[in-house]
This record gives sequence, C-alpha cells and structure tokens, in this order.
Amino acid sequence: MNPQALLTDLTARLREASDLARASAVLQWDQSTGMPPGGAAARARQLALLGRMAHERAADAAIGRLLDRLQPYADALPLGHDHAALVRTARRDFERERRVPPDYSARLAEHASATYAAWMEARPRNDFGSLRPRLETTLDLSREYAGFFPGHAHLADPLIDAADEGMSAARLQPVFASLRQGLAPLLARIAGAPQVDDAPLRRHFPAAQQSRFSRAVIESIGYDFQRGRLDPTAHPFMTRFAHGDVRITTRTNEHFLGEQLFSTLHEAGHALYEQGTRAEDDGTPLGGGASAGVHESQSRLWENIVGRSAEFWRHWYPALQAEFPAQLGGVELPAFYAAVNRVHPSLIRTDADEVTYNLHVMIRFDLEMDLLDGRLAVADLPAAWHDRYQADLGVSAPDDRDGVLQDVHWFAGLIGGAFQDYTLGNIMGAQFYAAALRADPEIPAQVSRGNCAPLRAWLTANVYQHGRRLPPDDLLESVTGGPLDARPLLERLTAKSSEIYDL
Repeated sequence: MNPQALLTDLTARLREASDLARASAVLQWDQSTGMPPGGAAARARQLALLGRMAHERAADAAIGRLLDRLQPYADALPLGHDHAALVRTARRDFERERRVPPDYSARLAEHASATYAAWMEARPRNDFGSLRPRLETTLDLSREYAGFFPGHAHLADPLIDAADEGMSAARLQPVFASLRQGLAPLLARIAGAPQVDDAPLRRHFPAAQQSRFSRAVIESIGYDFQRGRLDPTAHPFMTRFAHGDVRITTRTNEHFLGEQLFSTLHEAGHALYEQGTRAEDDGTPLGGGASAGVHESQSRLWENIVGRSAEFWRHWYPALQAEFPAQLGGVELPAFYAAVNRVHPSLIRTDADEVTYNLHVMIRFDLEMDLLDGRLAVADLPAAWHDRYQADLGVSAPDDRDGVLQDVHWFAGLIGGAFQDYTLGNIMGAQFYAAALRADPEIPAQVSRGNCAPLRAWLTANVYQHGRRLPPDDLLESVTGGPLDARPLLERLTAKSSEIYDL
C-alpha cells in the first residue's frame, strides 16, 4: 500500500464532490441576493440536479474502498495528524452520505429551494397558510432523513449530530435546563432595576452610512475583502465557495442602528473562521469549521463579546458619532454602550439581547422536538409559538410575520438540528474568549485601541487553522482545558449586566 497515492486519489474525489456542493452554494447565494422571483422554479430544478450529483460523488463506493485501505495507516497516527484527521472526517461524511439515497437529496434540494422562494413572498404578507403544506412536507422529509440513521434515542439525534458532531437531545436538554436556571434570576434582577433606554439606536440612520461604517469595522477586525464581499439579503448568512471566496450578507433597518451593524459583525465572525482555515485544506472535509456550534462560537464572540464590549466602543464610538453627528452627537458613550446592551424581552431572535437570546433558541428547539415527536401539528405551530413567547418572555407578536415566519431555517432546510448551535456557540464562545484572556490578558486593552489583531491571531492559531482536524469536544478540551461549560457565559453576562444595571 502506498498511503500517499491513496490519499491523493481520495483528496481528488472529495474535492470533486465539494466543487459540486460549492456550485450549489453559488446558486443559493444568488437566489438570496439578486435572483428575480421569476427564476425560482428553474433554480429549484438546478439545485436538485446539483444536489443529486454532489451526493452521488460523495457517496461513491470508490471513496469507501479508499478509506478502508487507508484506515490501518490512519489508526497508527495521532488523532490530530493531518492524514488521520482527513480519514476520520471523510469517513464520517461518507458514512452519512451513503445512508441517504440520491433521490432523497434531489427531492430535498428542490423542495428547500422552492420553499425558500415561497417564504420570501409569504413572510411580508404574513401568510403562514400558504406555507403550511410546504412545512408539512419539510417535516416529512426531516423524519425521513432521521429514519436513514436507526438506533438513535430520539428522531432529532441524527439531525442534531449532522450539525454538531457528538451532540444529542439527551446531552442538550440538561445543558439548556442549567442555562435557563442561571438566566432566570438574572433576568428577574434586571427587571427590578431602572431600565435602559435604547432610543439613541432608534433614530433615522441612512443605509449608505450604516454600510460604510459596518464595512470599516469588519475590515478592521480582519475580514479580507480580497477574498470576500458584503451584500444585502432578507436573512443574513455567510457562505464559502472556496478558501479565496468567503462571502457575507446583511440587512439594514434605517430606523434601528443595531440591526445591520451586529448582523454584519456576526456574519464576519463566521467568515473570519473560514478565511482562517488552511489554504491547502480547501475542498477537503478539513477545510471548514469543526461544527455548527463551534462556528457560532466565533460569530457570537465577534458580535457580542467584542462588538458589544465597552473596550470596542471606546475606540469606535467617536467614528460612529462622526458618521451620524445629528443622531448621536449629543449621546454620551455610557448611554450608547448601555443602549447596545439593553436587556429587554423581544420578539425577534436575531435582534435579541445577550441575556434573553438563549430563551429564543430554547423555544425553537422545544418546538422542533414536539413537531418531530408528533406532539405538535404544523397547523398548530403558529399558536404554539405565540403561547411559548408569552410564557417564556412575556411578549406576543401581533402576527406570524414576527412569529413563526421570522426565521428562515425551517423554510430552507430541515426541522431539527437547526437552532441548538446558537446556544452552543454562546457557551463555547465565552469559554474560548476566557482562554484567550488567560493567554493574553492585554486583549481588552488592545481592542480599546482598535487593535483586534492579537485576538484574531490567537483564534486563528488555536481554532481557525485546525478546521475539522479535531472533533468539537476534543477541540474545546484542547483549547480551554475543559468540557462544555455554561459558567463562563453566565459569569460574563452577570458581570456585564451588573455594571450596566447597577445590580
């Protein structure tokens, strides 16, 4: 056996499958940013074809034979060795792909594309009824997918594990319960304190000026516009076509300053991760984030831990005031800092404050579990949504547009495994940042001078460059010295809220 020759053959086959998947991603990006509505039907057909072709390449028996021949060689190597990691991740992906029939991949791709196009039209009209049959099909497809992976304790487990390797409903539920237990008393204390006014953020801020400022911010933290671009869309996302082409999107609300800026920072955090992987891994399973949760740890770290910090605004607030002198010239930094960190139950997950955000995630996770288990019918989903928001956050949307229709996830993919990674990301982001501070306590002072390079360099060395070389649990353990732990997140939120609300 010549391991290098086998690895070369394996890598070539993996890159071919990856290239087809990336071609699909280009069409999906176009659909979300510039495609006219009349292209929806053809786009669904095109994505179905590419999805089937990519799946056939990824599930090719020749890949399985190469992996079988390479397994003894890989088993003799350390876990993090490049060749061992490639075989491990390729094996995981191949085993998942080969269980899923090509016809299913094509049906799912076509359905997801068509449903996304329908959601784009239905949400502004507050028209859940037109999407109900499509969402019922999505639920059927989600159960069908789970059925390809028998032996799990819960139908949601294969969907969760697809996004977050090693995670399951049984592992997540106690994590969510302990986090909720820690957040409840903090929210009660904040509710009893004098409230923060976010009126400074709710003036008229022209879109062009917001975009100019946001672009300067993400460029300063390290987003490389030579390998990326920023475009408007209905629901912001990051997409990677190649190591040299990692794009982000955002949306703008001219009457709420926080929406575009923090959405852009969030997606730039995802993109920094992808741009920080190794160029030689491009097109292989190693050339991407370790999991959806680890990915979210980076977007939430840059959006919240950095982007909402006092140090960040000590540097950037004068520039923001110069961009919007009429709106912010008379607003002092402490008032602005409090406004961007205001804790207040709200309707929209992507606009939620750090303290209540995870409650939004838990609501969605619970609804997914109920749908998959058959305890909740799609027809009853809007009412269940409103009931949970009233019970958990004390707010109720006036319509479905800001209720069940607000998130695109269920209307562009499957039901299950779609939301837990946001809370996992918040938890891991706090753990990663705490580890960065232990390694370099000067990071906050550097951020206050507008220098995020040391933090980005630490994250690149410890997280980004490794891609998927280590499973998520092993990566977290190696970087932070411990397992998944919500305490750093709760401690950070408590300290910040105590300062702002004088608790």
